[in-house]
Amino acid sequence: MSDTTKHHAGFVKPALPASALSHRELREGLFWQEIPAWQDVDEATFLDFRWQGRNSITSMDKLLAAIEGIAPRDFIEDAGRGFHLAPMSVRVTPYLLSLIDWRNPYDDPIRRQFIPLASRVLPDHPELTLDSLHEQEDMPVPGLTHRYPDKALFLALDTCPVYCRFCTRSYAVGLDTDLVDKVHLNADTARWEQIFAYIATRPELEDIVLSGGDVYNLPARHIRLIGERLLGLPNIKRIRYATKGPAVMPQKLLTDREWRDALVHVVQLGRSLRKDVVLHTHFNHANEITWITREAIGQLLEAGVHVRNQTVLQRGVNDSVEAMQQLIKRLGVIGVHPYYVYVHDLVKGVEDLRTTAQTAIDIEKGVRGATAGFNTPTFVVDTLGGGGKRDVHSYDFYDRETGIAVFRSPNVDPDRLFFFFDPIAGLSDEVRARWADPVAREQMKADAATKARAVGGWR
Repeated sequence: MSDTTKHHAGFVKPALPASALSHRELREGLFWQEIPAWQDVDEATFLDFRWQGRNSITSMDKLLAAIEGIAPRDFIEDAGRGFHLAPMSVRVTPYLLSLIDWRNPYDDPIRRQFIPLASRVLPDHPELTLDSLHEQEDMPVPGLTHRYPDKALFLALDTCPVYCRFCTRSYAVGLDTDLVDKVHLNADTARWEQIFAYIATRPELEDIVLSGGDVYNLPARHIRLIGERLLGLPNIKRIRYATKGPAVMPQKLLTDREWRDALVHVVQLGRSLRKDVVLHTHFNHANEITWITREAIGQLLEAGVHVRNQTVLQRGVNDSVEAMQQLIKRLGVIGVHPYYVYVHDLVKGVEDLRTTAQTAIDIEKGVRGATAGFNTPTFVVDTLGGGGKRDVHSYDFYDRETGIAVFRSPNVDPDRLFFFFDPIAGLSDEVRARWADPVAREQMKADAATKARAVGGWR
């Protein structure tokens, strides 16, 4: 036996400490009973999706009634002011509310995503617009964004089971607020017929993302109707149902059997036609995954439904290697494949949640290799002005001093540059002053574009 063979035969990989397996430890038991308002709610009631909907928090009075006695008084007053400053309607399920650490709600990663606080509001970035991704500019018919050659985004409705503070579609999703009058895209079959007709006339379209709003809010008959109509078009090969529902109300998958069966029907119909139908969901933190999630996703897996996840990178929520690794590995435990991590878009009223592009680059390096490659998400920037998703590493120029990143998107527009901007608050006083000056701001952007063109070999 050679020395090399002897060495390999005697090698033993050191065992990991028990803490390295904490991603397998899901929250168990009747945890919601820790909230005084729900201390007498039994398991069957809490798992009823109708009960979750009826008891969702939509006003300051409802929030106060649910957390009276367990949240600090200053927090409650802060949230009351925050409700009036939010560009999104507030809607939080009892499930989510029960997962918040009410001993420290200011820093809780779930609270940060759903309950606005006036004290945490930062000025919006000066380049922000309400529809920063220009989805409406790429709509040939109301509610269908056709930007990429073979893919389109079908906005079926404008409501959700919860409303995320950081929603990119705050221009349309939810009720009007004190700050924003919405563009409404109701669940209207007449509007959908225009979308079906357009898709049928565009043979290059093969892939449709069904979103909104949130398809969780569609009745079962509409899940079937839209799925069957799209699968009946010969050009359509792939459908993705996009929903945050499993992360915020997994109970629906357990107790709304009609809805779940409708989704499974479309998945199986697609398989019979050799077409791909999957569910895309949206978990942002490992604390959102409990025993209820495991059981809900498990039912989909047993029925042959493939589930992928899209995460938004958010400051104070998942902007560390440790938090992102825990999320990714816990998703793997319940059978959900991490797909994308989006660098937080420029969204009105939530500058406090945004991170830099460099943060995403650093975290991706930290999670790469922590688990299998197919369970490791791609970190992307959705560029301003309609350039679409770009790998965060793929910038042509990135100035960390000014916070300006410049990307090309050849399949959207080969002759145009697209931008992403880091949060203003993390920049130097001198650079923040330049951003406040409209002339200096345009010069910074022009300089960045010139350098990007030089890198790309443009004249």
